[in-house]
Amino acid sequence: MSSLAWIDFDEAERQRAQRIMALFQERETRDELGMGAIRDSIADHLFPGTSTIQTRLRYMLFIPWLYRALEKREVPEAQLRTEARDTEIRLADALKAGGESNGIIGRDAGPRLQRLPSSVYWAGLGAWGIRVFPGSLDSLFVALRGRGRSRGASSGEDALAGAQTPAVWNPALPQMPGDLLEHAVFRLTTDEAQFLIDRLIASQPTALLTMLAREGIDAGCDYIWTHPHLSAFPSAARRLVQHGEIFSHVMHGAALLYNLALSELRQRDDWIEDYRARLGAWSDELDTGAVRAWSLDDFWNVVEHPAHAVRPAAKRFISEWRDLVLAGTEQVISAPAARRLVEERERRLKTSQSRYANHAVRDRWTGASGADRLSFRWAQAKSHLRDLAHAE
Repeated sequence: MSSLAWIDFDEAERQRAQRIMALFQERETRDELGMGAIRDSIADHLFPGTSTIQTRLRYMLFIPWLYRALEKREVPEAQLRTEARDTEIRLADALKAGGESNGIIGRDAGPRLQRLPSSVYWAGLGAWGIRVFPGSLDSLFVALRGRGRSRGASSGEDALAGAQTPAVWNPALPQMPGDLLEHAVFRLTTDEAQFLIDRLIASQPTALLTMLAREGIDAGCDYIWTHPHLSAFPSAARRLVQHGEIFSHVMHGAALLYNLALSELRQRDDWIEDYRARLGAWSDELDTGAVRAWSLDDFWNVVEHPAHAVRPAAKRFISEWRDLVLAGTEQVISAPAARRLVEERERRLKTSQSRYANHAVRDRWTGASGADRLSFRWAQAKSHLRDLAHAE
């Protein structure tokens, strides 16, 4: 059995490490060819505070409501943690009692739930300025334990330490419904929606998500670059969206070729036929003129994000793949250079766990890895915007 122990990093490093660990648990963050930092940079610019495992927007209020009530409990830290977990599990039952069915975290798992809503939304709560406490969820429990000690302490030093404990939630947070843990719904009230919009405006003023939320724009398109209001986006956002569209489309071919190669190694004729057809559709739909005009230098400038470091090897891979695409998409399926580029990239990233080299790992492959186009969390942003637009 292996275990992880925290080295005493500063709080920013601790949160960054926790975020990276959490990403490995998200279904849509499969990054077989090392494009995750670029994907997440674009997503964090456009839709900050979102993640692929978020469901409904009112969790951005459920979590602070539940934890604000728990903050008043003067109990040991272990008991507080237990009560917090139990409360979050009770919330799932309350949502079912309220008539909700989709988007409930823990709907079927119940007490066996591994990923609590608080961990799913914690980073987003901070990014939107709803959570003003700067630390991790673990450090919050420690801080609350310190508060409890200070209340019962007689020494001036302990009382001062408690008084200096930072606030946890934005003071404008709406009031929690009195029956939240008996009967809960996902529909926002207009006051709650306005609070969330105000937080976005204050904390993420330049994000596309903020503009769409402020304008009450709800669109059902599959990709942000097919949005009906694309021409009205701020110029910086429109520029990034256009780069994202080309990047998503160009690199989708590499992902499909990777899946085709594995299907061939597994000798699965049905999978091979499917991926050949998908590569053919990819080739037909690709705008090679737009790819030829695509400035990678400008792309690297606009996607740069302080939370994500894009390695030189990733930049080389994308540049070399683009060159192969421009040489002729029809030949990409069979071109030795294209197949070699994808294989070498995966082998360098996965080393002993490479599906090309490790038969046991390949035999466990179920037929699809990162085979969908990158959408940069538009699905989650679209859901949140819909919740805002339909507040009552």
